[in-house]
Amino acid sequence: MSLGLNKENLGSRFVKACESGDILVFFQPMYDAISSKIAGAEALARWRCDNGEIASPAEFVPLLEETGLVTELDWYVLNKVCEFLKTKLSGDAKHVPVSVNFSRLHTNEEGFAEKLCGVVDGYGIDHKMIEIEITESALAAQGDKVIEFVKGIRGAGFRASIDDFGSGLSSLNFVKDVPASVLKIDKSLLSGNCENEKERIVLESIFDFAHRLKLTTVAEGVETKEQLGFLRTCGCELIQGFLFAKPMSAESFMSLLYTCHETQSEDILVTQAPASATQLLLDVVFRRYPLIIMSNLSRNSFYMMAYEHFSTQSCPSTGVYSELIEHGSMTMHPDDKELFKKTFDLADQVKAYNEGQRVRSVVTRQLGDDGVYRPVETTNYYVKNPSADDILAITLSRPLE
Repeated sequence: MSLGLNKENLGSRFVKACESGDILVFFQPMYDAISSKIAGAEALARWRCDNGEIASPAEFVPLLEETGLVTELDWYVLNKVCEFLKTKLSGDAKHVPVSVNFSRLHTNEEGFAEKLCGVVDGYGIDHKMIEIEITESALAAQGDKVIEFVKGIRGAGFRASIDDFGSGLSSLNFVKDVPASVLKIDKSLLSGNCENEKERIVLESIFDFAHRLKLTTVAEGVETKEQLGFLRTCGCELIQGFLFAKPMSAESFMSLLYTCHETQSEDILVTQAPASATQLLLDVVFRRYPLIIMSNLSRNSFYMMAYEHFSTQSCPSTGVYSELIEHGSMTMHPDDKELFKKTFDLADQVKAYNEGQRVRSVVTRQLGDDGVYRPVETTNYYVKNPSADDILAITLSRPLE
């Protein structure tokens, strides 16, 4: 299908198509990876031709981007999404959040967040129902400008997602710095049935760092049950792709929301493989032990895995283990300093491990950030690194009050 567009006729044709309603908004559902229930949708633009056939975005979006008219398309789609949420699903428990794509050109738009709020508030839509998608190419092209752009979106109460992650332009530095809440994994990272070991390793690594950055993960372009099965093992939260549903008209999407039956959730211990089950286990451990440190005694190094809701937040996150113990002793009650240093003396722990000790624990009084000493239990569990002859210590620490 060809629209016969060029730069000369694009502007007038686009305006006419918007006015006549020939720019359509389709919705592609997103599904919970475990329960297979609809959890959201992405809004996608389509152009209806004179003969009634539907043209794909590939036929007009690149030209709109080249001419700058894509920004008008984005606002048009947002208005149509808000109209849909307001008139079709208002007050109904079946409505779900909808994500809308915004070009990187909007980073140069003055007062973008204010305009965004004005449109959504004009329809009386809760900001949590709208998610703004920014492609990863914008991260590479705009840099710090995108970071401030996303901060403005988040500050206005909207979720922001990084779209097409892994399509070839990604910078992990930007992913680290951009305050997005969702990471959408590009379909190019899913080939066949995820049978390639290197591909699986890359995907597992992406999901691992995404979860540690507390990003919700969405896999795009999922087409087979084998892909779904593997993504479940990685702890992927949301699935988008032809396996579940193709992009559909607003009417079809509304009908799907109203007619889909709630499926019986599968047993998580069956559907999730050990990798994901391990993450669940870690989440539970973190609740009881807000301070967890991984140390390599053989190499005198450490890094912190978790440090939430602990009495003091002054501990360094990584560095030299012996310096960590010295630092920790400075936060102890004067009567407990030497006990703490002696218990976790590096050389003494290595010697004790070689003599068969596998656990070492002590209770000391530690000064909190509020200036109050509280009893804290610190326990080291010793293991050998399976891939090297290093002695590792896993430190679990928790306040006793």
